[in-house]
Amino acid sequence: MASSRRRPPRRRVWPKVRLLLLVAVVAAGGTALYPVWKAANPDPPELKVRYRTGTPATAAAAKPSFEVFNDTEKALPLSDVTLRYYFTADGAPGPSSYAFNCVNAAFGCSHVAGRVVAMDKATDTADHYLEVRFTAGAGSLKPGANSKGIDLQLFRTDHERLKQSDDRSFDAEMTSYKEAEKVTAYKRGVLAWGEEPDGTKASDEKKASAKAAPDAVPAPPAGVLFDDFSYQGPKDPALFKHGWLVRTSKGGPGIENTWAAENVSFPTAEGALRDGPVLNLRASTDGTRSGTKQASLGTRSGEFRDGTYAARIHFSDDPAKGEGGDHVNQTFYTIGGSGTKYSELDNEYMPNGGWGRPGPKLDTVSWYDHESNDRVYRTTGKSLDGWHTMMITVEGDLVTYRMDGEKLFSSDGKYAPRSGMSVNFNHWFVDLPFKGDRAWDMKVDWLYYNANESLSVKEVRSAVEDFTGQGMNYFDTVRESR
Repeated sequence: MASSRRRPPRRRVWPKVRLLLLVAVVAAGGTALYPVWKAANPDPPELKVRYRTGTPATAAAAKPSFEVFNDTEKALPLSDVTLRYYFTADGAPGPSSYAFNCVNAAFGCSHVAGRVVAMDKATDTADHYLEVRFTAGAGSLKPGANSKGIDLQLFRTDHERLKQSDDRSFDAEMTSYKEAEKVTAYKRGVLAWGEEPDGTKASDEKKASAKAAPDAVPAPPAGVLFDDFSYQGPKDPALFKHGWLVRTSKGGPGIENTWAAENVSFPTAEGALRDGPVLNLRASTDGTRSGTKQASLGTRSGEFRDGTYAARIHFSDDPAKGEGGDHVNQTFYTIGGSGTKYSELDNEYMPNGGWGRPGPKLDTVSWYDHESNDRVYRTTGKSLDGWHTMMITVEGDLVTYRMDGEKLFSSDGKYAPRSGMSVNFNHWFVDLPFKGDRAWDMKVDWLYYNANESLSVKEVRSAVEDFTGQGMNYFDTVRESR
């Protein structure tokens, strides 16, 4: 007899259906409530930023200092981190240009890059921000570690005083380090700390839609010094920290004992590589020794020898004010050693000549002994008024001088450097032939030195453009390698 399959009682099915419906209702409710719960219970930040200021609300420069803390259990490469300091640009009728520099960092200012960015959507307290990034050479923070102080300066390129009271990230009360959520930090492009001017917070879900991580700032090449002279003035602490010395000592050349710090300045200049400060060396006089001031800036270090020296220089045929005709000497040179180790390589431009020789002329000179006047040189007799890339390359006992890529002169043998040298820029008077107030300016856009290679002018310019494009306005891996 065939058996028939029995259907299960309906009462056994409904409990399962009711359970599934209950799970679905609970899940839906949980999904709807998740944003509320998440807002009340955000993920702990991966990093924290502490801030302090070194100035009152009105100052010659903003001096923000930052500490970055790694709050994760993994190492945090500083090259993954970007900081933003928000401010309102001063100036009328339009906002002024700004520049920044690094004064001090535990891992070295050579590994700090920055740029000033105009915001697409301004607020009452922010229309620009200083964006700070780090190279791989800055290293990594261990779990729980602190970067220690990163001391920066932000200033107007016209060197007028700042009003910081309407700057979003400035807080006059924070004269010691405190957590600052109005300074934002990003990890590989994603907001990880703080609150942006539009109200976006690191804990907000929409931060996940952040832009792709920016390309890493390249590590500065070994054995290279680069500086685009982003400084406030001769007393800027970053100038000394970066290895420069403003001369005020006695002696020559030129009118002895007239070297003046106030004749070294950092204005903006037409024709410079970028809209920012350049070095300006002013030679001024009223025709008397007591009324004369000369200018000089050089490296404190005297360890430069083989390699490529390059600087973009604006020579002047006419004074910035007063009558022309002075025997001024506008120089880019290296010098070091003494006695049998004495070494000196000169570029000397004299628009009106000097020492009984007419101008305009450029003397390129390699020295063996200064006391006996043992030297070899070549004179280029033409006007150099305007910007030029001046280069000296040293390869063993061969020294070559170039201007804008054109070879001017070579020397070899005993006239090659026999010791390390400093790198210098001078502007001075050969003599004082007449009376009257006048002032001459010599400008320097940037300096580049590479200890490892003899480069072409095209290679130097390409390297400089890469550095400035990355916001690297200064680094010195020559000193780091010692």
